[in-house]
Amino acid sequence: MKKILLLFYVAFLGLVSCSEDNDPITIDPTKPTGALSVLRSGSFVDQNGAGSAGNAALGTDSQGKEFLQFNSAFKTALATGTVTVFLSTSATFMADPANGNPNLLALGPVRTAGENFFLIPSGASTAKYTHVILWCGSVGIPFGNAQLK
Repeated sequence: MKKILLLFYVAFLGLVSCSEDNDPITIDPTKPTGALSVLRSGSFVDQNGAGSAGNAALGTDSQGKEFLQFNSAFKTALATGTVTVFLSTSATFMADPANGNPNLLALGPVRTAGENFFLIPSGASTAKYTHVILWCGSVGIPFGNAQLK
């Protein structure tokens, strides 16, 4: 009987004993590492009554990755679910898919109001882009833009 109890005790200790936690730390690649060093920024101008407001900032994190950040005051009409963020060479959305959209850089959809981050694709040069455009694809109109200065 003592051997059985000893066996259960050892098995129990094996289940509840402390072990070294070797789980890797997961870093969200869609958010900057450390503080964002802002290079250029601007305020959103509302278009087509979408209620767009807030600020956009283009900068680099402590790892040298570029991000576009919307501040906590950012808002726009999100009911359509298709508001896409673009960097643009002007305040006007000028799609030119036949030539690879040389004046636009799509960064992805915006899903929530408030602070948002968009990772700039590796190798993409942001120097030529002067504006951020909020484009509603479902109705084909801009919801707002911000000039980056």
